[in-house]
Amino acid sequence: MTAGPDAVATAGPDAVATAGPDAVATAGALLAARRDRRPAGPLPPALRPRDEVAGVAAQLALAQLLGCVPPAGFKLGATGGRMRAYLGVSEPIAGFMRAADLHVSGVTLPFDGFRRVGVECEIAVRLVADLPPGPCDAMRAAQAVGSVMAAIEIVENRYDPPGGDLAAMGAATLIADQMFHAAAVLGAEQPLGDLDLAAILGEIALDGVRIDGGAGAELLGHPMAALAWLAGSREAASFGGLKAGQVVMLGSVTPPVWLTGPGAVTVRFGDAHSAGLGAVDLTFR
Repeated sequence: MTAGPDAVATAGPDAVATAGPDAVATAGALLAARRDRRPAGPLPPALRPRDEVAGVAAQLALAQLLGCVPPAGFKLGATGGRMRAYLGVSEPIAGFMRAADLHVSGVTLPFDGFRRVGVECEIAVRLVADLPPGPCDAMRAAQAVGSVMAAIEIVENRYDPPGGDLAAMGAATLIADQMFHAAAVLGAEQPLGDLDLAAILGEIALDGVRIDGGAGAELLGHPMAALAWLAGSREAASFGGLKAGQVVMLGSVTPPVWLTGPGAVTVRFGDAHSAGLGAVDLTFR
């Protein structure tokens, strides 16, 4: 992602965002739009984060307004090449998740409870150890994983016109707005063990009809590389790093599937040699 013109002086690689008055104003506008079911952007120029650091600060302020610091976990967006192309960004974007928005497989949710809802085909992990802010590699990230699961992320297109004017929003605002995040549905947890998460194949189906699929390698080459990226990100640093017990959604192996009405969603991850991660189910009524 490209930083704003002032970022060179203010946003070095080790910069950590803090939620100042401008960030709180931006977060308040985003939260009000959600509660009023209005489009979230583009924001007025005075409230629009000018760069990644300002976007992260606004996201932290949003989490504070929602009372979820520390958060229940994090989601990663644009870890897959197809997703980065879809969104027009060059790097992943992370967002916090609150406990109230995490559901177990088999949940039924109201379709009209979301704005322009979509679903994504994801691998998630639960951490068993902290990953403090700073550089991290895939091996160290894997050592912090206690369990892995198939997951569905519920996303919202909170922007106008239909389809989302992402160019007008800008990457910094997407960071501030939790990168489309609305909720998540988690499958059965299992040990990481010898699972080949890069080779494992995921697919997403709507009312029993396969819509799309992709391999775990879509996620920055390996899901643990995605987790390592998050551990070293400004987003994680702003919350004091990743903590044991948190759930991390590592990104979608497919672009989002935008829904036009109620229905049943199933995500499944498996391969030719094992049951893989199994399935996770969600029904919109």
